[in-house]
Amino acid sequence: MLKIIEKSKIFHMDIKTISVIYQRKFNLGDYESVEVGCSLWGQIDPEDDAEGATQFLFEQAKAAVKEAAMPLIKSSSHQMHKAQMYKQQTAKQNNNDDLEKF
Repeated sequence: MLKIIEKSKIFHMDIKTISVIYQRKFNLGDYESVEVGCSLWGQIDPEDDAEGATQFLFEQAKAAVKEAAMPLIKSSSHQMHKAQMYKQQTAKQNNNDDLEKF
């Protein structure tokens, strides 16, 4: 519940609808990019946890964008090269971490 204070008056505002928009832009190489997005809406009761509902919608939107973008990323040689470089860098860091623990 949000409280708005105006000249010594307190107004209570009940949140009834929550909306979340999640978008990602992917560089496909060769000066091409694609933007994938998802917009979700949900209605809640005043006694429901608005922050929890927002987080749930955000995670759902993020998963939907990832699922929609995967075929595009897999078909992009630029994105696949980035993924390979990231894996190599992560493996190198993990290897160094293992040596430091020794």
